[in-house]
Amino acid sequence: MPQHTYYAPHGGLPPQSQLIHGRAVFTEAYAVIPKGVMSDIVTSFLPHWEKTRLWVLSRPLSGFAETFSQYIMEVSPGGGSERPEPDEGAGGVLFVVEGEMTLTIAGEAHAMGPGGYAYLSPGCDWQLRNGSDAPVRFHWIRKAYEFVDGLAVPEAFVTNDNDIAPIAMPDTDGRWATTRFVDPQDVRHDMHVNIVTFQPGGVIPFDETHVMEHGLYVLEGRAIYHLNQDWVEVEAGDYMWLRAFCPQSCYAAGPGPFRYLLYKDVNRHMKLRLS
Repeated sequence: MPQHTYYAPHGGLPPQSQLIHGRAVFTEAYAVIPKGVMSDIVTSFLPHWEKTRLWVLSRPLSGFAETFSQYIMEVSPGGGSERPEPDEGAGGVLFVVEGEMTLTIAGEAHAMGPGGYAYLSPGCDWQLRNGSDAPVRFHWIRKAYEFVDGLAVPEAFVTNDNDIAPIAMPDTDGRWATTRFVDPQDVRHDMHVNIVTFQPGGVIPFDETHVMEHGLYVLEGRAIYHLNQDWVEVEAGDYMWLRAFCPQSCYAAGPGPFRYLLYKDVNRHMKLRLS
């Protein structure tokens, strides 16, 4: 399997000579948060996390994300948490983009590096520590798990992007493929966090318009996206939020593969009341 590369933000501030105008877009249908927005002055901190800062990419908010939150965590050497998740009803996914860390689930330690992926079931006992001599950076996606009577909660697990073969989409000659970390037909899971890969010139050849909300973080490459009625350019390090039913298509601009980490909510009935 090929060893992939992953973009990770490092913070800092642009020089005073830089032009103010950028590529950030926020609409009712979608948002684009370019990598240049992720500076030091927009970092946050969390209770019970030591030597850690984070960028919040999305959060439940009126007119914005409804089903999930997504962070990019930066844990310095010696940092981490013994009490990382305050919500016992939250399921989570961790995806490492840079550095090394140890994730402990129910007393079992897992060494994780770039491409490392962990699913954390709601209520599971987990801790995280950076025992290396360099920062570790990873995505943390959180969703309030939708429990179903008679349906077991999925188990926590750890794997790596580099150990899973992407599955080509039908009728695409392998130019569009998805790395799936859980079985799409396993209805215990109420969210999927996958990696989508387009080879140069690969396309989504129609405007997808569907019920699933999306968070997309570009890990590698660049593309041109059609979002609602607009064309936007994105590259490694950019983040997109797409509201349910936002029309979406894309063209992978090359010269290398275009890859992104994709969140979507799945496998549950539509709520018939908003509150």
